[in-house]
Amino acid sequence: MSFRSLIQDMKDEFGNISRHGLRSSRSHRAAVAAGAPRVASVVLGLADALEGTCWAQLPPELLREVLVRIEDSQGCWPSRRDVVACAGVCRAWRGIMKEVVRVPEASAKLTFPISLKQPGPKDVTLNCFIRRNRTTQTYYLYIGLTEALADDGKFLLAARKCRKPTYTDYLIYLDMGDMSKGSSTYIGKLRSNFLGTKFTVYDAHPPYDGAIVSKSRSARVIGLNQVSPRVPAGNYPVSHISYELNVLGSRGPRRMNCVMSSIPASAVEEGGKAPTQTEFPLGNLDSFPSIPFFRSKSARIDSAPAQAQDEEKLVLKNKSPRWHEQLQCWCLNFRGRVTVASVKNFQLVASDENGAAGQEHDMVILQFGKIGKDLFTMDYRYPISAFQSFAICLSSFDTKIACE
Repeated sequence: MSFRSLIQDMKDEFGNISRHGLRSSRSHRAAVAAGAPRVASVVLGLADALEGTCWAQLPPELLREVLVRIEDSQGCWPSRRDVVACAGVCRAWRGIMKEVVRVPEASAKLTFPISLKQPGPKDVTLNCFIRRNRTTQTYYLYIGLTEALADDGKFLLAARKCRKPTYTDYLIYLDMGDMSKGSSTYIGKLRSNFLGTKFTVYDAHPPYDGAIVSKSRSARVIGLNQVSPRVPAGNYPVSHISYELNVLGSRGPRRMNCVMSSIPASAVEEGGKAPTQTEFPLGNLDSFPSIPFFRSKSARIDSAPAQAQDEEKLVLKNKSPRWHEQLQCWCLNFRGRVTVASVKNFQLVASDENGAAGQEHDMVILQFGKIGKDLFTMDYRYPISAFQSFAICLSSFDTKIACE
C-alpha cells in the first residue's frame, strides 16, 4: 500500500468514526457532564472506536508522518475537525498533534479552543463575523468558511448580556448551548461602568506569568458536577476601553481608546513578542473531563521575559475617518468588509505614542463593521486574540449618549 493510500484510508476511517460519534452524541448527551462542550461526546466515541485498531499501534515515525500529512491537508473548517479528532485519540497522538499544530500567529489557523486566547496571525487578518440576537441579548462569534461576508461559519465564542443596577456584564463562553451562571465553559467577560463609556475586559485565566487577579468581589465560581471541587475563575484585567466625548455631536464618529494591559507596546514593532497562552490552567481542565486534548500536567504560557511585563502597554485607538463631501458622511476604507454605515463601525491601530518619535501606525489590528440588521464583521490580527477582539467589539454595542 502506498503512503498516499494509507493517508486516504485513515481520512476515510476518521470520517466514518466522526459521523458515528456525532450520531451517538445526540442519543447519549445526557451522559456527558453538564456544561461540557458538545464535542466531548464525539471525542469519547472516537477514542472508543479506535481502541484496539491498527491506527493505535502505528510506529511513532510513521504515525508522526501520517498526522503531519493530515494537519497539512485539512487547512480550514469544517475539514479541520479531523485534526481535533486526532488530538483526542490517546496521549501519544495528542502529544504529536500539539507539536505539529502551530499557533495562529504562525499558521493563521484556529484549531483548538486555546487558539481563541492566542494572538492572531502576523501576515494576514482572520475574517470573522458576529450575529446578534436582540431578543435574548446574546452574541455569537463565527469564523468565515468562504470569501463571503457571512456564511454558515464555524462557531467560536458566545456572549450573554447581563444588566446590573450600576454596570453591565457581557459574559463570554466557549459553548453557545450553555451560557448559564455556573457554566464550566466561561472564559472571561466585559464589564462596563454606569454610563457605558468605560469598559474592562477580564480573562478567567492568567494571560501571562505573574498576572495579578482583580480583587473584585464578583469573581465567578465554575459549578461542576464532578468529584473535583468547584473551580474559581479569576478576573485578570487584559484590556481597558474608553469612549471619549464626541465634540462634533451626531456628525462625528466615536472616539475610543484601548489599553492592552497584557500586551507590551513593543509587540507591534519588528521582532516584538506578545504573551501566548498554550494551555488552559490545570484547575480549569477539570471543567473538561471528557476532552483528552485539554488535559496535561501543567499549564504553560509562552510569554516574554518577566521584565517585559513591566514595559509600556500597547495602546490602540480608532483610526481617524475622513469626511466625504459628496456622500456627506465620515468614511473609512474597510476594503469591502463593511457595507452599512453605522456609528458602531471602527478600525483600531496602534496609538501614536507606541511609535518611535510619534510615528503613525497604519496597520489595522482590529476592524468591526455592520453588514446587516444584526450582522457584523470582525477582522483581527496579531498581537490581539479572538477573545480580546470579541470583547472589544462587544463594547461597541452599548448605547453611549455622551459619545454620539
